[in-house]
Amino acid sequence: MSLLVKSAAKGRTMVQLQEGELTYVGFAAYRLSLGETLPVSAGDKELCLVLLGGRVDIRGEAPGQGGFAWENLGDRQSVFEDKSPFAAYLPPGSQAQVTALSDVQIAVCAAPGAPDKRFAPRLIRPEQCKRSVRGKGANTRYVCDILPDTEPAHSLLVVEVRTPSGHSSSYPPHKHDTDDLPHQSFLEETYYHQVNPPQGFVFQRVYTDDRSIDQAMAVENSDLVVVPKGYHPVSVPYGYESYYLNVMAGPKRVWQFHNDPRHSWLLDL
Repeated sequence: MSLLVKSAAKGRTMVQLQEGELTYVGFAAYRLSLGETLPVSAGDKELCLVLLGGRVDIRGEAPGQGGFAWENLGDRQSVFEDKSPFAAYLPPGSQAQVTALSDVQIAVCAAPGAPDKRFAPRLIRPEQCKRSVRGKGANTRYVCDILPDTEPAHSLLVVEVRTPSGHSSSYPPHKHDTDDLPHQSFLEETYYHQVNPPQGFVFQRVYTDDRSIDQAMAVENSDLVVVPKGYHPVSVPYGYESYYLNVMAGPKRVWQFHNDPRHSWLLDL
């Protein structure tokens, strides 16, 4: 099975993870024109809507929670602007409609919801997203936590990362595919990529210690990489910037990773 899901150049759906491809993570990214609407139904999942670019209204209701209406959201036109996104958390059973107030790109991130817990729908504003810098030298990248494990949710984790030209990211290679807390957690993951300028590409490798998975991919703008398990570093060629939106979920909502021991010496540089 190829771990690279190619994006569509035209149509409302830019890229989508097929139902059942992963156990815990669901993902789709959409493009909307001014006035176009996107209906969203959570079902038994919890959702995080991430506004990649443009302006929207989001209206809907959640069972036992009543209605919600968030209007005129959006403060960036591109994921490469130095700004955090607007996002919305929707609990299981929610119904919503996104209305585009401009040309829009929006991601719908999904993971299983727990029927015995109730979280209210909530708007996540840019100022609520924690921003940080990871790595050093040509391993520096810029991280924005949208739905980290310190914020309430059932199983969903969402973060976006910008990586400068010529840099590596998710590096040294790390994995989180073993339920062995506190040393490592089991989390599936997807990488939704954008590249600036958009004709560029980045490289991503997904591999396991036993090489039962070992795929190296040239990833283009709006493509999706699926990480069911294994290490998953990214390399950005000179002249292009990388953006990716990570969605993670698993049986326990804890992000605890393990570095590839063959490359952990890089942390001492």
